[in-house]
Amino acid sequence: MSKINFKPLADRVLVEPAAAEEKTASGIIIPDTAKEKPQKGKIIAVGNGTSDYKMNVKVGDSVLYGKYSGTELSIDGVDYLIMKESDIFGIV
Repeated sequence: MSKINFKPLADRVLVEPAAAEEKTASGIIIPDTAKEKPQKGKIIAVGNGTSDYKMNVKVGDSVLYGKYSGTELSIDGVDYLIMKESDIFGIV
């Protein structure tokens, strides 16, 4: 994991999505157009929270989040999602 120069504000987190599945359980290769959007990723950066909300996740946590959660952004050529901590279902 490389050190990135990005600090989320308030109750937001930066997530690196896990790679999409390349093959089915039976070994069929999935084309790019049919790949499911990953719903699992690793926390890369965490905001400080707010006066009303204390952050529960930390850098390095593996998390599950909603299928359409977050906003995609690219930092130094790597794709990430930024989302509110409340969009995260849990730590795995």
